[in-house]
Amino acid sequence: MKKPTVLAVLFALASLPLAAAEASGPERVLLPAGGSPLVAVRLAFRTGSQDDPAGKEGLAALTATIMAQGATQTKSYPQIIDALYPIAGDVDVQVSKEMTVFSGTIHRDNLERYAALLEDAVLRPKFADDDFRRHRQDAIDEISKTLRGNDDEELGKESLNVMLYGGTPYGHPNSGTVNGLTSITADDVRSFYRTHFTRDRLIVGLAGGYPASFADAFAARFDALPETGAPRVELPPQPAPSKTSVLLVQKDARANAISIGAPIAVTRSDDDFYPLYVANSYLGEHRTFNGVLMNQLRGVRGLNYGDYSYIERFVQDGYTTFPAPNVPRREQHFSIWLRPVVPGNTWFAVRAALYHLDKLEREGIPEKDFEQTRKFLETYNKLWTQNASRRLGYAIDAKFYGKDIQAELQRRLPSMTKAEVDAAVRKYLPRGNFDIAVVTDDAGKFRDELVSGAATPIHYDTQGTPEAVLAEDKAIEKFPVPVKAEDVRIVPASEMFQK
Repeated sequence: MKKPTVLAVLFALASLPLAAAEASGPERVLLPAGGSPLVAVRLAFRTGSQDDPAGKEGLAALTATIMAQGATQTKSYPQIIDALYPIAGDVDVQVSKEMTVFSGTIHRDNLERYAALLEDAVLRPKFADDDFRRHRQDAIDEISKTLRGNDDEELGKESLNVMLYGGTPYGHPNSGTVNGLTSITADDVRSFYRTHFTRDRLIVGLAGGYPASFADAFAARFDALPETGAPRVELPPQPAPSKTSVLLVQKDARANAISIGAPIAVTRSDDDFYPLYVANSYLGEHRTFNGVLMNQLRGVRGLNYGDYSYIERFVQDGYTTFPAPNVPRREQHFSIWLRPVVPGNTWFAVRAALYHLDKLEREGIPEKDFEQTRKFLETYNKLWTQNASRRLGYAIDAKFYGKDIQAELQRRLPSMTKAEVDAAVRKYLPRGNFDIAVVTDDAGKFRDELVSGAATPIHYDTQGTPEAVLAEDKAIEKFPVPVKAEDVRIVPASEMFQK
């Protein structure tokens, strides 16, 4: 008898039907797998940085961090660490725009002890003054030192986010702003906890080898949360940009990190998302050589180490190449990330990325590349749910969107057509006008270069580039990206995310 492959087993587990939500109490997502020695737990609240009050940016993340990594009313934080250590447990916390998740994976023999600790963190946080001061200072340092000083790629991405969503509930980093965090008091944290970590916002998720009687009893523990609290945040629709705007973030940098984007009116809830997903995988699949951008900018021209595109907010899960689950959003944007490029080739790299996007929009996806990408995704998407925690995360996201992206791709890919992909590209991908954020150390010179409209040839460090590539370079170096001087802003990195 032929044994099933590991992937087949994983997909079979991922395809198990979700247990029905109970009539009362928090929503539940249950993925039982009796043979597994591990249990994954996710407590997902529909609360995120979008709920930060104006002037208190960072309040959601700070509140959640203190809950996960602070004292409770029954234990000091050192006592909690001492209790988690012998059971190899921890409480992770992830805060995104619309969701906060407390999660962990534990051996089933230690499940009750772990569940008691997690319950204590969520139901009985102490919000001690020393925890508050420590985590608030950590959050301020993350922005003022790490983000501004040591992580140009994230600095570029967060700068683009400000361009796309400034003035809206999405318009600041999840961790907050320096002024916002500085103004937050311990009483603000306690008040936010009471009004935003409520039962109506909670999804209790379990996956793996938990006892049959455990799920109801565990979920019932959170009936102690207030039933409701603050109203849900309304989001204004984001219009497509009417012009190309550029934000140059000035800082000491040997290479320039680039982020390009524009809002798009499509999410996993929409049927068109799935053919558009195929088009984006062809254009810029994250950290693979399946994408045109990766092949053309890095592989053929050696401009940098990575070039990708996305049709929804992408957060890499640790050191994997896969997206972290539980970063759902009601509004999405298309984006291109160009990893740092040497200054002399920066505007060529921007033009090259937009040249290949424009080519996809004008010509559609080539038939052979459509077939290749479709086959690639039929297998690749199964790698997204390699463990119980990730399967649980995707199942929770399916509740948010009303569609399970993995199941939808499995169902739709076999019959999807090139015409559907091309139609989705024409309907949703931005054309002509973009927001562009560049982290650079010579913003003035760079501004003059891009507003001049002059050709920006690539500079190779080696000889022997094929003639066909050099010929295409000539077209790219003049690819029109019209930018007016008044649409370029230069902001010192030291001023980014101050308020």
